[in-house]
Amino acid sequence: MTYEEALVQYIEATNSHDFNNVKKILHDKAIYWFTDKTCSNLSEIQNYFENAWDIIKEEVYTANDVNWITIDQNSATCIYTYHYEGYYNGKFIEGSGRATNIFIKTNNNEWKLIHEHLSRH
Repeated sequence: MTYEEALVQYIEATNSHDFNNVKKILHDKAIYWFTDKTCSNLSEIQNYFENAWDIIKEEVYTANDVNWITIDQNSATCIYTYHYEGYYNGKFIEGSGRATNIFIKTNNNEWKLIHEHLSRH
């Protein structure tokens, strides 16, 4: 799997609304910076994802205008515009923001997400 494929799998896993799928793409030491919270371990990340899926029903998350800004043998960093849509209290909502993802290659030659930073526009 390439780093580009890892990003695609990550987006697909996120849209599955099953954290077990997301966890397969995450590095054990992943750290997330959300607009309202920092999650510094997998348990905190899982709680954040599952809470978001609970609040926004049928959420669909997409990455647009992906730009890989650094790439080497063991790491790759991309920035993109994220977009989400779903139902909040029965009403359709949507929004977008900026994202940074850092992937690293593990000893097993797997690309894992070690950091994500999301912020609203």
